[in-house]
Amino acid sequence: MLTTMRTIELLDESDALANMVLHSDVAEHYRECLNRLNKDTEAQKLIAEFGKMKEQYEDVQRFGKYHPDYKSITKQMRDIKRSVDLQHTIAAFKKAENELQKLLDEISVIIGQSVSEHIKVPTGNPFFDTGSSCGGGCGAGGSCGCSA
Repeated sequence: MLTTMRTIELLDESDALANMVLHSDVAEHYRECLNRLNKDTEAQKLIAEFGKMKEQYEDVQRFGKYHPDYKSITKQMRDIKRSVDLQHTIAAFKKAENELQKLLDEISVIIGQSVSEHIKVPTGNPFFDTGSSCGGGCGAGGSCGCSA
């Protein structure tokens, strides 16, 4: 591959964009929430409990309702999941994580659209996927108007 000045300029611009993201308020808030989460012993205990319960839950799911502990494990899993979701440090981290993901999705869409309006950017967010006739993977066999 021949290295041209334009290629070098694009690499420099991509490095500058990466640095802007890394030093943004959103990324800084994400790192702060991550540090708080890592230092919160109650949150870490809940996460460890959730991990253990998840293993049991996955084992029960292999057999479904025929497993002898299906109802109790399923209920315990729902209870621990609710505890994890309601724990303030974990909730703040998840919110910060979603905000950072939203920023990255917005940047991806802007870059994709600057190349061509027909480029599909897989954001996993239907809000961003509405720019084309099909958000990708519609499974409707083309009834949405895409060329699937």
